[in-house]
This record gives sequence, C-alpha cells and structure tokens, in this order.
Amino acid sequence: ERGTRAFLESIVWDRGYMASYLHTNWRDVQAWRNAGLPLSTTSNEVAKLYDAVVTQYVGWYDDPSMGGIEGCIEKMLQADERFVMGNVLAAGLELIGTGNSMKLDKELRDRVDLLKCMTDGISGRERLHVEAITLFASGELTNATRKWEEILLDSPTDLLALKFAHDTYFYLGYQQQMRDSIARVLPFWQANMPLYSYLYGMHAFGLVETNFFDQAEQSALKALELNPLDCWATHAEAHVLEMTGQADKGIEFLSRTAEDWNKGHALACHNHWHWALYLIEKDEKEAAVGIYDKEIGERCKSGAMLDLVDAASLLYRLQLEGVDVGNRWKEQLGLWQSHTNDHILLFNDAHILMCSLGAKDANVTSQLMQSVHEFIKTDGGDNHHLTRDVGVKILEAMEALDRGDAAGAVDLLSPVRYNVVRIGGSDAQRDLWKLMLIHAALQSDKSEHHCLARSLLIERKKLKDVSPMTDRLMTRAIALQSV
Repeated sequence: ERGTRAFLESIVWDRGYMASYLHTNWRDVQAWRNAGLPLSTTSNEVAKLYDAVVTQYVGWYDDPSMGGIEGCIEKMLQADERFVMGNVLAAGLELIGTGNSMKLDKELRDRVDLLKCMTDGISGRERLHVEAITLFASGELTNATRKWEEILLDSPTDLLALKFAHDTYFYLGYQQQMRDSIARVLPFWQANMPLYSYLYGMHAFGLVETNFFDQAEQSALKALELNPLDCWATHAEAHVLEMTGQADKGIEFLSRTAEDWNKGHALACHNHWHWALYLIEKDEKEAAVGIYDKEIGERCKSGAMLDLVDAASLLYRLQLEGVDVGNRWKEQLGLWQSHTNDHILLFNDAHILMCSLGAKDANVTSQLMQSVHEFIKTDGGDNHHLTRDVGVKILEAMEALDRGDAAGAVDLLSPVRYNVVRIGGSDAQRDLWKLMLIHAALQSDKSEHHCLARSLLIERKKLKDVSPMTDRLMTRAIALQSV
C-alpha cells in the first residue's frame, strides 16, 4: 500500500528527479474496496489508472511516465469505456478547467450525455458523482457542490468529491464552504492514507480566505512538512504572506522553495504570479515585468484558464501602476479570443475584457459585451444570475475607466464592491477590482470621489498595515484633497 512515509523517503533520496515526486504503486480494485470506496469495474488496470488520475489532479502535475492526466484517462477508458468513475473524471476535469463550453463543444456535450446513461449497476456514491457532474455541466454549480457534500457525509475519504467541491467553491466565491468542507472530513482521515497530506494544504487555503491567517499558516506548513512538493500548500502560504503584508518574506519563501513548487506545473504559473505581486507591492515593477516575460507570459501559452487569468491580471495591475506593457496585451488577446462566447465564469469574461481593452480592440470588446448581454437573456445557472446582478456593472465599470470616464467607473463599481466576492477566485485575485476602484476614484474629476479614495485606502491600511503600495496611493489621495 502506498503511504506518505514511503513517498517522503523517495523525495529525500532524490529531490531533483521528477520520478521521486510521483506515486507508482496505484490502488487496485480490492484496495479501493478496502478503503470503503468501491469502484464499478473488475479491472485492476482501470482502478490503478483511476488512482493515477486523481493523484495527479490533486497534486497539480502530470506524471510523464504515465502519459500525464490525459494519457491516463485515455488508457483507462480504452480498457473500460463504461467505467462510470472514469467518465466522471474525464467529464469533470474538462468542466472544472472552465476552458470548454457545453454550449459550444459538441464533444463535451456528448461525453456528459454518455455519462447520464451510465446509472445502471453502480453504487449510490457513484450515482451522486454522475448527478454532480451533470449539474455542473448545466451551470448549476451550487447544486453540484451539494451532491459532492452528500457523498462526503457517507464517504468522507472520497478525495475526488472533496477536490471537485473545493475547486467549485473557489469558482463561486464560497469562502466559508471551502474551509468547512475540508474541516468536516479531516477527523476521518489517517496519516497512512494515500494523499492524506494534501488535505492540510486545501484546509489552509480555506482558512486564509476567511482571514484565519495564523491557522492557515500552521496548516500550510504542516502540509509542506509532510510533502514539500505540495504546490497548493505553497500557494496557501503565499496567500498568507500576501494578505499579512510580508512581501519580503514571500519573495524569500517562493525563491527558496521554487525547485519544489515548480514541479507542480499546473500551478507553477500562479505561484509565479504571487511572486510578481510581492514585487509590485515593493514598487519593483521592472522585476515584476521580468517575471511576466520569463515565466507567466510563456506558461500561459498552455491555454490553461488559470494561466491566462494570471497573465491578464498581472498586466492589468502593472498598467494601473503606470507601466506601459506594450504589445503584451495583443498577445494575450490572441490566446483568449476563442473564449469570448463561453460565459462559463464571469471571472473569465472579466479577464478577457482586460485583454481586449488593453489591446485597444474595439471589435472584440463589442462582441464580448454583446455576447454577455445575450447570455443573460437566454441562459440560466449560477453564472447567469451573477452576470446579470453584478457582472455587467463590473464589466461596464472597466469599460468606463478605459475610455477615460473615471467618475462613471466609480459610480458603477462602488455600489457592488461588496458583491465582487461572488465572481469567485481568491481575495488576492479580486483585490484587482479594489485597486481599480481606488485608481478610478483618484482619477475622477469629482471631489467626493477623492474622499472615497482616501476612505478606501484607510480601510485597506487597517486590513494590511505594512503595505508600501497603499502608502504610495495614500500620498496621491492626500495631495488631491489638499488642492
């Protein structure tokens, strides 16, 4: 049986070799049954490949010796095309990536339709997995999480249900749920269970997103003590250091552990993004541009939505800070343009708009906004409600600021600023709209907006006392009010 201790021993012996990071002793049919998570397949090969996919998904990496996640899924379904949990994984990972739209991708629709037909002879737990994926595919993300939580009540060690719920809570901006979902199952896990250590990194992220910074750090560091290559735990600690104003410590931490977290390639771009945020905080903008050019701008060519979001977000922050990012916007827009009609997450749509505005491409901006308005007329689901109630105002505020109507941007964004959490992502990611509101208020020609900017900066200083960026912005706000 694979275990945490054996895994760590392999790391100690060979930290520099990728194979030392990977599990190879995958669980067979009997092992899954012994774990209380029986699978509806008689094939040990299929059961082991299922384990390999779950492990890589949770660890944010591809095992090259196995062909990565995609290769494992392909081999798993070739061996048993009717394996329901294999099809849950295949459809679920494609959906959770948010890069493929059910509306536009026939192959994805066919995959989900096939899954709906696989309910004969499966367990109640597997049936709930099918129902959850079906709900997610229809845009009912909140209801999907309820199905995964129902699974976890009876099967608290079902890591796939836990991870799918965790990621979906993140998309929904459900911070407390993201924290509590992990907390509820922790007592049912034992240290010798495969993948046990990952729970602490996941819990750490839920804790930091609900402002329990000390507890978040304890949980993140415990996860990293158990598994130094847990890049999600590294990411949680990066959030702690960002939110508590420890930019220098954050840079040192990410620099010191870079060899470890870069192995989790699916999250590496995002951890580089955190590094760049520390630099912007310290007014080291050229160094932040260097990280974009060397790491983020290259890694986002993968087309992964998280990487694309990181690139757009970083360019927008640099632009707010007065940096001319040149043709980088056009390069980014080329990567995003095929997603203008997806409308899977408002969070994604907002980052597409950053790129079209930055690239000064009025046609793409117009197409995107028209498509958004059509979406809220004809579609349903969580993202529909969010886009209708909050999202349109956020997008229109971004448009207003771009065309020089700073006062209009403030009037659009200020009334919904406490609802921005609903667009999902992390507090650090959503901070972009707080900064945008402050910059718009500073640029406005209305004195009351200058007062608002100062008030927002006072709030910001109370939350993070050590913040050179806040201090720089406060200097501007005070100068405006003294005129």
